[in-house]
Formats: sequence, C-alpha cells, structure tokens
Amino acid sequence: MEDLVARLREAKASAKLVGKAPAFQQVIECLPRIATSDVTALVTGETGTGKELVARSIHYLSPRAAMPFVPVNCGALPDTLLESELFGHERGAFTDAHASKCGLIALAEKGTLFLDEVESLSPKAQVTLLRVLQDKKYRAIGSTVERTVDVRVIAATNAPLEELIEEGTFRSDLYYRLKVLIIHMPPLRDRGRDILLLANHFLKKHIPQGRELLHLSDAAQSAMLAYDWPGNVRQLENTIVRAIHMCRAKTIDVQDLGIPAMLTNGRAQPTDEPVEYGSFREMKQKVVESFESDYLKQLMQEHQGNITRAATAAGKDRRDLGKMLKKYGIDPRSYAALLARLGLAKFSYDELFNTLENLMRTITF
Repeated sequence: MEDLVARLREAKASAKLVGKAPAFQQVIECLPRIATSDVTALVTGETGTGKELVARSIHYLSPRAAMPFVPVNCGALPDTLLESELFGHERGAFTDAHASKCGLIALAEKGTLFLDEVESLSPKAQVTLLRVLQDKKYRAIGSTVERTVDVRVIAATNAPLEELIEEGTFRSDLYYRLKVLIIHMPPLRDRGRDILLLANHFLKKHIPQGRELLHLSDAAQSAMLAYDWPGNVRQLENTIVRAIHMCRAKTIDVQDLGIPAMLTNGRAQPTDEPVEYGSFREMKQKVVESFESDYLKQLMQEHQGNITRAATAAGKDRRDLGKMLKKYGIDPRSYAALLARLGLAKFSYDELFNTLENLMRTITF
C-alpha cells in the first residue's frame, strides 16, 4: 500500500511536467531525491520556465504532501504588505490593523511555503525569513510572542542573486541558507522539440469541449522551433490558447499564432545599423520588456480593452495587469474605441467574425 501511495504521489507530481530534453530530464530525475530531504531548496530560471510547478512537484513527492502547499508571489506585494501577509500581525500593529491576522507561514504549518520572486523581499523581511530558516521561529508584526513553525521553504528567483548581493540589496547569509539545494530550470529555447511536445499538450488541455482537436501545420511547427520564446513555457501556453480561438480551420498555421517575429523565422533579421550591447542583465531586461509590451498590446486587442477578461486570460491579478499596462503606456480604452464608435463594443471578435461570415453568405454578386 505504501508503495502504491508513493507511485500515486509521483504520478500526480509529474503530470504537468512535460518534456524529454536532457536538461529538463535532469530536473525531473532529481525531484524525488530532493523531495525526501527536508532542507531548503532554491529554484532558479527565467520567467515562465515552470518554477512553481517544480516546487509543487517536490511538495507532492515529499512526506509533507498531505499538508498545505502555500505559494507567495513576493514581487506582487508591496513592502508595506509583504511582511504582514507572510508573518501575520496583531491588532493595532499599524494604522489599518483593526484585527489580528494569521500569516501565510502559519497556514503552511507542516507543509511547504513557496516564495516566488524571493529577491523582492525587503531587508527587514529577509532578516525575519533568515530567522525562520535558522531557528524555525518568528514574530508576527506588533507581537512580543515568539512562534515556532514547522514548514519547508522552497524559494524561486529569476534574478542573479549573487549580483544583488554585490549591490547590497540581498543578504549573503540568506542566499547561502536558500541555496542548500539548487534546481535550475532551462529556458524553453534550449529544450528543442519539447516546444512541440508542450504545444500539443496545451492544445489538448485548452481545446473547448466538443470541438475537434486542432493540429499544427509543418510551417507553424518550424516557426515555433525557430522562435526564441522570451516568455518561455507561459508564453507558449498563451500562444496556443490564442491560436485555438483564432484558428478557423482544422490546422493551426503561423498566422494563427499571432507572433510577428515568427513570420521572419523567429529571429531578428540582419541589419546594417550598429547594435548597442550592454551587460547581460540589461540586454535580458530589454528582451523581457519587448515581449511584455507586445504581449499586452495583443492581449488588449483580443479583449477589446477589457482588463478583467484580459487578466483572466493571462492568469494575472487585475491590479497587477493594470500596473503593467501603465508601465508601458498602454491605454485599454484605445482598444475599445473603434468598436464603441461602431456600437459593437459588447461583442467579442469571434462573435463579430461569425456574424460577418454569415452575412457574406447571404450576399450575391
């Protein structure tokens, strides 16, 4: 029976980890060993590579599997709220603390606390987390009572923590506590034909019930293999979701994928203009910002500027999406303006397309 339970845990943990690339398989193979240990682990890798999935897999393979897995996106919480959310607070600890609140670390008792974007922790929160890792103890904000916690911490980052240590924004002692076990997630561009394996996985996952399964054309497959995927697996999944809704045939072609760079074989074209290079971090930031800007514009176009629907489709918090739109100077209202002028703002693009298609069938020339 225990062996069966172990195999069921392993199946549940690895169900969403799709890939055969050697670098990815190395990650998969080490997960059971990491899960049996109870020490802190650090998952590194670019945005969208699947760091949280790996953390969940470790949890479900571990002896803590029956207890809570509590994810915290440190980058999505302002400094003023982060410590309160993580460690809780007492009534009257600050202006809006009208009642005591239990922190997420307490909710993860006997389970796993996953800290994504751990580099975003404030200096004070870093000190408190270090105490938790060293002594398994912490204090809620405004409390004099020291609490003991039994929790495994898995952290994740897409930032070069060693550089942040040199800059003085991340504690070296916390870094060494976190990196007892390191798992590096390879970027999608380095995983070869895993791109197609994942694409077909997402096609099956997101195809509407009752609709015939779509397939990728040879041209679409070639374009996807040539593309760099700066947003990694998350970008690929969003691209497939878009293609499912935009494709009008049984086969998805390059145009349905909605990524202009794919029409030029996925790579930047040669140019006589001088190219300015900066540090790796600067150049990476430019690529990420370019992807985010293009993605947000496409998202707004598809959802006619409706932030709520766009946030749901993107899997992001509505407020976070609003901040990103503001960051790139994208006005959602401009994407609804044309439809509003035509009196069609209440319709989706799919509904408009179907209406026009039916209308064209009734017209004789």
